[in-house]
Amino acid sequence: MCLALFNLANFFDPQWVALFTSRGFESYYHKLFMRYTVIIADVILYMSAVFAFVNSYFATSQASKKGMLFGLILAYPGLNLIDHGHFQYNCISLGLALWAVVVLLRRQEVLGSIFFTLALNYKQMELYHAFPFFFYLAGVCWREKTWLRSFFKLACIGSSVIVTFLICWLPFLGNAQLLLQVIHRIFPVARGLYEDKVANFWCSLSVAVKIKNILSLQRTLQLCLITTVTACIPTSLDLFFNPTIKKLLLSLVNCSLAFFLFSFQVHEKSILIAAMPVCLLLPAMPLECLWFLMISTFSMYPLLERDGQALPYVASLVIFVVMSNVCFDLINKKRNLLKLSFVLSMIGAAAIHLMALIIKPPPQLPDLFPVLFAVYSCAHFLLALLFFNYVQIRNIAFHNDFTSSSKDGFHKKRS
Repeated sequence: MCLALFNLANFFDPQWVALFTSRGFESYYHKLFMRYTVIIADVILYMSAVFAFVNSYFATSQASKKGMLFGLILAYPGLNLIDHGHFQYNCISLGLALWAVVVLLRRQEVLGSIFFTLALNYKQMELYHAFPFFFYLAGVCWREKTWLRSFFKLACIGSSVIVTFLICWLPFLGNAQLLLQVIHRIFPVARGLYEDKVANFWCSLSVAVKIKNILSLQRTLQLCLITTVTACIPTSLDLFFNPTIKKLLLSLVNCSLAFFLFSFQVHEKSILIAAMPVCLLLPAMPLECLWFLMISTFSMYPLLERDGQALPYVASLVIFVVMSNVCFDLINKKRNLLKLSFVLSMIGAAAIHLMALIIKPPPQLPDLFPVLFAVYSCAHFLLALLFFNYVQIRNIAFHNDFTSSSKDGFHKKRS
């Protein structure tokens, strides 16, 4: 996919992809090219995957409800602002990962493995979703009726993953130096613990404790690895012993949040990897998921504001909230304590926006407001990690406004 985009850009204008000199290059037609290629990729991979998921998972629901949910998921501001305003192609990897969920919903484990392997090879940040897919597929194999059937299914899945990896890496396998350089670029350890002011645990902790002044780079890497894996263990083991689509979706949220909060070298927009499965859970927990999706977009505001997207940010959030209320009638639902907590959280976010707008930070604290955005969002993400883990492990029944025809929907276990 990347090679195809490169060749297409080179065909129109070699300046767009020229080594070194293309950095910072801008032109009207270059922006037009990026905008249209993002839209096309979005339609082909992500929108089609959302459409397939909604129609498969909620097959018995009314067409109007499925249409509203489809539109609501696509209206999520975070992905739209980053991909279509920031000219990114996150929709490709997220679309491939979502297609993996769709085909797993249809009991096509080999094809699901291929889709996820393609997502992982397109963007290494799909490692955030690797544990859930691995443990789900392992659990499915484990629950086969005989050892022979388990081994055969595992062999088919493993072979499909290996072959897909080989095909993706074939252009680099003939040159060891080139292969090592690609791996080095995939894992940019030298770039530091996190990128800019990001709403994860380590960046928030740095307000009081500077990890880089206490631990060496090697020790920091080990610390991040241990904390990330530890945070992923409960949700992964639960998924292995209870491989249902419901638990897969929750585990995708939990593991991607664990990676975002505790892993090494995190970027602001990596929260989109957790937001994707949260979007799929909107019918099950409308207000909780809306809350998370609002904060996830809020956490990226300093990045969006630097690109001049403050107005689209506000407009898209308002539209998303209105659409959510139309879809789920959130205002008239009970659960007053949850609604009060949501409102207070939004008031806090609005207060930070207002302070950033009218107060000039002191010279000794030039990053005061980006840090406030990060710390405030991080607190929400930590609570979300605990909440979604609790829902998954306790197998909390959802009060779902939609119905599911799948054999392991929101309320049923895989047989």
